[in-house]
Amino acid sequence: MGAAAFVTASARRKPGGFTLLELLVVLLIIALLAGYVGPKLFGEIGKARSKTAASQMKSIADALDRYRLDTGRFPTSEEGLRALSVDPGDVRGWAGPYMGSEVPPDPWGAQYVFRMPGEGGKDYDLLTLGADGKPGGSGEDADIVAR
Repeated sequence: MGAAAFVTASARRKPGGFTLLELLVVLLIIALLAGYVGPKLFGEIGKARSKTAASQMKSIADALDRYRLDTGRFPTSEEGLRALSVDPGDVRGWAGPYMGSEVPPDPWGAQYVFRMPGEGGKDYDLLTLGADGKPGGSGEDADIVAR
């Protein structure tokens, strides 16, 4: 009867959940993985924003070239990039809009910088000041210049 009592007692015992120690070990492993993967993931987001800005500026530069082909000149600094989507009114040959919509802000939410004429003998300057919104910088804070 002793063996029968042992089988009956263990058969009645329901399998329990996880112990507190097992849950703590799992949480520790998740925290370690997040600590390792998190910074790498955020570094990739910064690179993606920089690539997006370069791609957007390429589209803007193409629209500026089409504007120049139609009008014989680039927009003035006063007209700005808005002249690519809205008729400035007194520009002969304007056949826009040259972009599908308004010029988007850069990936950090600021407006692209457009200067006409550009520095160093360039036709124009088109750039974004990066994440910090200040000239210079490195990494995600670096300026990105078209052309």
